[in-house]
Amino acid sequence: MEAKNILVNKNGQCCIADLGLAVMHFQDTNELDVGNNPKVGTKRYMAPEVLDDSIQTDCFESYKRVDIWAFGLVLWEIARRTVSNGIVEDYKPPFHDVVPSDPSFEDMKKVVCIDQQRPNIPNRWFSDPTLTSIAKLMKECWYQNPSARLTALRIKKTLTKIDNSLDKIKADC
Repeated sequence: MEAKNILVNKNGQCCIADLGLAVMHFQDTNELDVGNNPKVGTKRYMAPEVLDDSIQTDCFESYKRVDIWAFGLVLWEIARRTVSNGIVEDYKPPFHDVVPSDPSFEDMKKVVCIDQQRPNIPNRWFSDPTLTSIAKLMKECWYQNPSARLTALRIKKTLTKIDNSLDKIKADC
């Protein structure tokens, strides 16, 4: 998943258009069809376990956790483009400041796995309650240990709570 592969329809609903690490999961047998190469997709968005070959390729949960990592990066991109206190950052992809524009596996492995770097959270976000909540959420998508990352359901519930608090702010104005 990367931001340019998320399509938005006129109702504001999003659809993921490119599934780089797509797998087929057969619920009745709990079997997986992972295809030929587990290392397809945009390197910049790859989770640590994909970059260092430690992903459990026979476990469906592993692929979900990889998606959570990438989702956290997409949230970071969205948050950077959100105006707060009249400020907004220019568009930049994740890790723009530490890897080349077309990073290699080795570039990303060094930054994400060895150095354990994460995208920078601008200080301005912490003066905005919504961006503070989003920053906390994305950090919980970026744990080095995949099993420590948030689940999709927890993310959905947290985003719903954030959205509801925004609705309350709008109603109070």
